[in-house]
Formats: sequence, C-alpha cells, structure tokens
Amino acid sequence: MFRFEDPAYLYLLVLVPILALIRFYSYRNQKKRLRKFGDPNLLKELMPDVSRWRPSVKFWLLEAALTLMIVMLARPQMGTRISHEKRTGIETIIAMDISNSMLAEDVVPSRLERSKMMVENLVDNFTNDKIGLIVFAGDAFVQLPITSDYVSAKMFLSSIDPSMIQTQGTDIATAISMATHSFTPEENIGKAIIIITDGEDHEGGATEAAEEAKKLGMRVYVLGVGSVKGSPIPVPGTGDYMRDNTGEVVMSALNEQMCREVAQAGGGAYIHVENNSSAQRQLDEELDKLEKRETESTIYSDYDEQFQAVGILALLLLLIEICVFDRKNPLLKNLSLFGNKKQGTALLVLMFALSASAQDARQYIRNGNKLYRAGDYVKAEVAYSKAVAKDSLNPQAAYNLGNALMMQQKDSSAIVQYQKAARLEKNPLRLSQSFHNIGVICQKKQLFAEAIEAYKQSLRLNPNDDETRYNLVLCQRQQKQQQQNQKQQGQDKDDKQDQQKQEKQQQQQDKKQQKPQEQKPQMSKENAEQLLQDAMRQEQQTQKRLKEAQQQPQRRQLQKNW
Repeated sequence: MFRFEDPAYLYLLVLVPILALIRFYSYRNQKKRLRKFGDPNLLKELMPDVSRWRPSVKFWLLEAALTLMIVMLARPQMGTRISHEKRTGIETIIAMDISNSMLAEDVVPSRLERSKMMVENLVDNFTNDKIGLIVFAGDAFVQLPITSDYVSAKMFLSSIDPSMIQTQGTDIATAISMATHSFTPEENIGKAIIIITDGEDHEGGATEAAEEAKKLGMRVYVLGVGSVKGSPIPVPGTGDYMRDNTGEVVMSALNEQMCREVAQAGGGAYIHVENNSSAQRQLDEELDKLEKRETESTIYSDYDEQFQAVGILALLLLLIEICVFDRKNPLLKNLSLFGNKKQGTALLVLMFALSASAQDARQYIRNGNKLYRAGDYVKAEVAYSKAVAKDSLNPQAAYNLGNALMMQQKDSSAIVQYQKAARLEKNPLRLSQSFHNIGVICQKKQLFAEAIEAYKQSLRLNPNDDETRYNLVLCQRQQKQQQQNQKQQGQDKDDKQDQQKQEKQQQQQDKKQQKPQEQKPQMSKENAEQLLQDAMRQEQQTQKRLKEAQQQPQRRQLQKNW
C-alpha cells in the first residue's frame, strides 16, 4: 500500500511547469540577443568552451530535485511499521457460545449472528482496551489471544461458525476457566469475562468456575441470547430443524436462571439480549465501572515513512548538478557527452521515456489505492493491472493487484500476483506480507500444508509478526483436526463396508436356508411335538423377561447435539 500523509503539498508541483516555461522564454530571448550580436556560427567558433547542452541538463536536474523535494514534503508512506504505545484501559475476554443451539432464530437474524454484531459494536467502542476471543461448545479454545489489534479481532470474529468445534454441547465452565488463564499478568487493572450464551449448560460447574474467577480479581458478565419460550434449531442447507433421537424437533430455550447464577457468582451482571440496543448500552455501562490502568501495547501500522529515500535521491541529483559545469572542462574536452546532438537527444529521450513510464505506473498505483480504500475493488484491479502493464518489475503494483483480487474472492489469481511480488520485492517486511497473504488464502481454502509453509516463510522474514505467528498455530490446529476428521470418515466408511458385507453374507445364508418346501423331508410326529414344546418354553421365557423389564423404571437417554 502507498499513500501521502500530507497530499496538500503536492499542489506545489505546479511550480515545475512554471519554471520550465520561464526557462524556455529566457533561452529564446538569449538566442535573439546573440543573433543581434553576430552570426551564430562565427560566435560558436569564438567561444569553443561554451556548451549548448550543459545549462539545459543542469536546469532539468534542478527541476527533478525540486519535484522530489515537494514529494518528500508530502510524506510518502508505504509498508508496515511496528510501534509500542502506552494506553489506559481494561482487559476483556469474550467467550462466545458457538454450539448448534446458537443457530436458533428467536433473535434476529440468529443468536450467533446477533452475538457477533454485539461483539463488533463493543470492539468499535474500544479505544485503549485489550480484547481476547474464546469460542466454546462442548469444548473450548482461544480464537484470538488478548491484543489491542481490533482489526484482527473483527477478522477472526467474522469466521466463527459452529462447525469449528466438533464436540457439541455447552461447557461454560471450561470457557470461564480458559478465560481466567488468558489475561496478561498485570495487576490493578479491570479484567472482565463476557460469556455470550443461551444458557443450555449441559456439563455443569459454571457457577464454581465463575466464583474462582471472582477470587482472582475478574468479573464475569453473562449475555443471555434467545427467548425463554424456546425456538427450533434450523439445520443449515436443509430447510429442516434439528431433531433428537426420538425424531422430535429440538426446542432450545434460554436458561435465564442459570445465567443469573453464573453472573452473580462471578461478581458481574446478567444482561438479556433482545432485538434492540439496550443490552449494548447496559454492557458499556458495566465495563465503564471497571478500573483502568496504563498498559503498553504493540501497534501495527499499515504505513511507514518513505521520505528518507526520496530525500536521498533529491540530494544525489543536486550533487550531480553541482558537478556539471556550464562550460566544457579543458581536461575532458575529448570526452563529450553533450556535444553530439544525436547522442544527446537520444540520451534525453531515453531518460524522459523511462521517467514517463515509471511515472505512469506510479499514477495508476495511486489511483488504484484511492479506489481500493473506497471499496471499489473491481476498478482498483483495473488500475493496478495497468500499472503492472506499464512496469512489470514493480513489486508494489503486483502486491496491490493481489490485494484487489483477494477482496473479490479471486484467490487463484491473487496468489499468482503475490508470488510475483515476492520474486521482485527486496524489502523483507513487505516480502513477508506477500507470504502472509498467501497463507491466509490457502488457510481459507483448507490447504493447511501450503498455508503453514507460507506462514513459516513470512516469519523467517519478519519474526516479530504476532498475527502471522497466531495464524500459523491456528492453521496447525486446523490441519490436525482435518486429519482426525478424515481418519474418522475413513473408519466410518470401512465400518459401513463391513456392515454391507455382513448383510450380503447374511442374505446369501438366508437364500441357502430358504429351499422349496417340497424338497424338505417330512418331519415325524415326535419331532414336531418336541419342536413345539421348545418353542413354547422360549415364548414363556421371553414373556417373563418383558414383564421384568416393564416393572423396572423407564429411562431414556438421548445424545444431545446442540
């Protein structure tokens, strides 16, 4: 990415063509005065040391240096910068329930989506606070370690889905326990654990975990999402609702009593989330009561100052201008860089052509950056493509084109541009960003092996990138889970094949036993009576077992998957 921090200074560039016009009229008047003085050819013979091209070259060197100094004043910025800032705020860990019951639609658009909206609004209200994110169902894991990077928080929030955790249920106790170990070791700072759930606590122990968190100086707040009347749980992509083992539709209801008990045990408050903003206001008011303290945070900026390089180039042009004399040097009179008209003209044309080509590419990149920041990724792609066509060796153009393609879900083309930018880029920080983006795309496509390799390459170039390090750990965990799922699917497939094989063998045995009746030898009267008595005894034993079973209390065990 590229931008000017103070673009207003770029209006000073109008001085460049004004000075060029003044130079043109001055040179023209000088030639008129020389013609009045005498014949130009004769004057040339009388002044052998006077160079025709050196003054022009000196003037254009000064023009170029002036242009660069104006650009330097506008503060060009590009790349990534890491800084450490001191902030005054609190620490908040959000534990979000992503069990299947959170798909119920008694809260618009659904319990889970409503929870995401609340967390996003909460992040927007944060300024100097730290935030972490935990997702839980029958199990729990840290989705985002505690950080001040709100952009990453929103990015990870958007990817939350019930399929992230294979073990279903609602284990609030595990989520609270994990949250207590996710804060920084700093003391005398407000620490809040926000549980967002529908309260269907299937495992128990949540109250005890909240009491333990309170003893450690943390406050547990519970946001109850849903209605107490209950709502069916839709199965995505089927149009049907989730059912239990008896075939009945599951009705998931908000357990307010349990939510209140957990909040009271944790020293916090219970807030009921409905289809309005009252819950958001109550939560903000509760968090404002917590103690704030100054903490140090690592801040990642998308832009780093690049005026130093522009200033060095301007200084170099000024030094060259000083070294070029108006008159020819007698010691170097045999070496003429500007005496040959054809050579001088060709040299100037080549310089201006290269400069114009590079300027066109930079102009397309600037236009693309404006369109990209405005969210018009299609037009930004067109602008970056023109920049690449003008200057195929520009790594910035290739990288920005990859960003525009990535935002349009054109992942394959984006990876090609990132790889091209990686081949051309020399700056390690910007090079690491290309590999980071390749890893993000591969991770999204569940190509975990390729994503892990890209993240490792990015960390080799920029070991201080915490976001890449976290993505690497998360990707490794997802790869392990994918391998376990594939292994389980393979076992299920083998079990199914074995079952089909057994059924086939059983059918073959049944066919062998079912022979035509006329082929069976006739049974004697004694054998028939004996078989009848055996059948009656078996029937009596069966009736006895059924009677005993009926006398025992009935129990029904259903496997909960919500």
